[in-house]
Amino acid sequence: MRTLRRPLRAVAVTVLAVFLLPYLITPIYAMINPVSTVMLWRWLSGARVERQYVPISRVSPALPLTVIIAEDGRFCGHHGVDFTELREAMAESDDVDEMRGGSTITQQVAKNLFLWQGRSYVRKALEFPLALWIDLVLPKRRILEIYLNIAEWGPNGEFGVEAGARRAFGMSARDLSRYDAALLAAVLPNPVNRNARQPGPGLRRLAGLYVGRAAQAPAAAACLRQSH
Repeated sequence: MRTLRRPLRAVAVTVLAVFLLPYLITPIYAMINPVSTVMLWRWLSGARVERQYVPISRVSPALPLTVIIAEDGRFCGHHGVDFTELREAMAESDDVDEMRGGSTITQQVAKNLFLWQGRSYVRKALEFPLALWIDLVLPKRRILEIYLNIAEWGPNGEFGVEAGARRAFGMSARDLSRYDAALLAAVLPNPVNRNARQPGPGLRRLAGLYVGRAAQAPAAAACLRQSH
């Protein structure tokens, strides 16, 4: 019996350490620029990764605002998990595999930094407390900056807004117009099949909708200014 206790204890300690590691690492990301698990996997497998980290201060102001409008309209008001949006998403779906929406920018940061892709109850159960912790220890502006720099923005290993802007428009993220920013925001849910360089009618309509909504979102713009 004693011989079994030691390996079981070692396994338990290892599992606990792996579980706690993201919580210990997150405060460091206030100063250090992270990479995502997808980027790491592509590097290890020899796949292409293009990413140039840019501070949010060197990104066109239109982009962070439009991304909030497109991805997480209550980003400035919730604490990492938007329970109102989550309840609505669950009400529209019978299964987590069919569920759409309800995932905040902070949850996506938690998933991209520490978890795996795909939909499952296990990943969501790990994602929720991580998102709450990230929102607690990092300012909103920093969370959004990390998201803009780890999000996948193209079909061939383009990560971060700088790589996305250069691929789509041949320009730096700081030079994006409001419409350019809206096109990039519209690409985010599916960067493999949506192309801001050659947008179809649906993508153009969505971008136009985001431009209009961003112009009527003074609270989100104020939130970004206050989160320096």
